[in-house]
Amino acid sequence: MAETTQGKSAAGRKVRKAVLPAAGLGTRFLPATKAQPKEMLTVVDKPQIQYVVEECAVSGIEHIIIVTGKGKNAIEDHFDYSPTLERFLEERGKIEQAAMVRKISDMVQVSYTRQKEPLGLGHAVLVARDLVGDEPFAVLLGDVLIPGPNPATKQLIDVYAATGVGAIAVEEVPKERTHLYGVIDGESAPQPPFGARLLRIRDVVEKPKPENAPSNLAITGRYVLPPQIFDCLARTKPGAGNEIQLTDALRILAQEDGLWAYIYDGASYDAGDKLGFLKATVEIALQNPEFGGEFREYLKGLNF
Repeated sequence: MAETTQGKSAAGRKVRKAVLPAAGLGTRFLPATKAQPKEMLTVVDKPQIQYVVEECAVSGIEHIIIVTGKGKNAIEDHFDYSPTLERFLEERGKIEQAAMVRKISDMVQVSYTRQKEPLGLGHAVLVARDLVGDEPFAVLLGDVLIPGPNPATKQLIDVYAATGVGAIAVEEVPKERTHLYGVIDGESAPQPPFGARLLRIRDVVEKPKPENAPSNLAITGRYVLPPQIFDCLARTKPGAGNEIQLTDALRILAQEDGLWAYIYDGASYDAGDKLGFLKATVEIALQNPEFGGEFREYLKGLNF
């Protein structure tokens, strides 16, 4: 994947925007999601989607586009200003809490657009086309949490800035679990400063059986993509369930313009199912400087 003239030109373009698909119905979490978005389910002390927005802000993203659907008003309310609540807290001397509420609204510019029908992740990204425009952008899945001082999104932005080619985050998974993920077929293409973590994608396979998986490197839910991905999505035919799969468009992009896989530095938590959500809650709680130590001692004292 030699760098093209287009790639050299794109490398100078800052990644300013991110798309957060949040239109799903969250059926795996019923009845909790009957009247609230799954993205607003709390992991320790913050809604899932706030972790993702904070990752964007720390990564230098200036404008977030959240793709919503029916019943997602709570997301908009969460990132909107709340002068009544702020005033209530300030009047009662809870200055730190008031500042915390205000910070949520001030983190980054947020726009919203609707995916009117559940036509897949690829379609959700395509819905954001007009708001993204002709520039590179990040995509973050709201039920994948990657907290830590070195955001996965920032790592991908660094790859794009250096090469002008799109990049997706991958991580090693047990071979028997490849059927749960999109899995890449890649070849090592080390270059400084990324080293062996950088791979050239030859193909992407959606949820392969273990015996058919081209590798054990699974897509983690973080992407930095050039605007050409929109043309790839527009040409992607609906698959199972009449949905447009982002994976299919990534295959086209990899073949036509090139695409990197990057084994990111960090740990992810899949909060998209109940067991993953519980694991995320426990592990993120253990990292909390306020009560993590006490919580660890509590867990040690449990009799199973």
